[in-house]
Amino acid sequence: MLKTDPDRVRRAIYRPFCKRWTYYDEVITHRLYQQGSMFPVFGEWSNVAIVYTQPGSQKPFMACAVSTLPDLHFVGAAAGTECLPFYRYEDGRRRENITDWAVDQFKGYYGSRSRRAITKEAIFQYVYAVFHDPAYRDKYKVNLKRELARIPFYADFWAWTNWGKVLLEIHLGYETAKLAPLKRIDIRDSRSRDADVSVAPVLRADPSQGTIEVDAETTLSGIPPDAWDYRLGNRCALEWVLDQHKEKTPKDPTVRENFNTYRFEDYKESVIDLIGKVTTVSIETVEIVRAMKKAPR
Repeated sequence: MLKTDPDRVRRAIYRPFCKRWTYYDEVITHRLYQQGSMFPVFGEWSNVAIVYTQPGSQKPFMACAVSTLPDLHFVGAAAGTECLPFYRYEDGRRRENITDWAVDQFKGYYGSRSRRAITKEAIFQYVYAVFHDPAYRDKYKVNLKRELARIPFYADFWAWTNWGKVLLEIHLGYETAKLAPLKRIDIRDSRSRDADVSVAPVLRADPSQGTIEVDAETTLSGIPPDAWDYRLGNRCALEWVLDQHKEKTPKDPTVRENFNTYRFEDYKESVIDLIGKVTTVSIETVEIVRAMKKAPR
């Protein structure tokens, strides 16, 4: 039996850079897994987790940082995800999830070569960078499909740590990212306006032209080629934003008749704003990944 509890209404990240509201309770959520120990329902807490592609998934390996509940199928069907949180919450206490043993392994390998003390936070940042390394993904492609990801020791620990730190800041802070200088073209849809009906949403990208057709009236242009290269699963980040804001007809008749209230026109301006921010995030991510390709390992 479900008893409404306002504290269980949670902000969750459903798909890359797309948040939704959810009711976090075992009656509604099919499987809670260990999410309660990462993002507790009650009390004061903060956390960051690396969401990465689960072994056995059919989609390419990806990783993204989240600070709130992520969906199991973060990049859609046929690809489960797992979480590596920085903290765990148990019995009302917060514990760091990276063990002292792991710290000893890093200190033992880098020893006196390390420019400063290796911390758990630095290791977390290092891991996030490694997960974005194209060479790592290619070399261990088969392993990542069948077992828990393993972490190599690269030549310059702090170079990778710094990249990871910046990537975490970029991906976690996407909602406050600078807007990319995209050109907006608005042409009035006279037929829809004169008939007093909603302008038809389109949300279609054309990477070859660097454009996104938002709806029958608005087109965005000037999207750099690099923006399309930041991929999570089988879509780029911008395509996830477009997909998640389309109007879709629910299959369930009860949901369709009573709860299908989403209309794109109500969110059009916020979506255009999000497109500009995710364009910036994508370009900055690709620049860092490009620099990784030249780093010694």
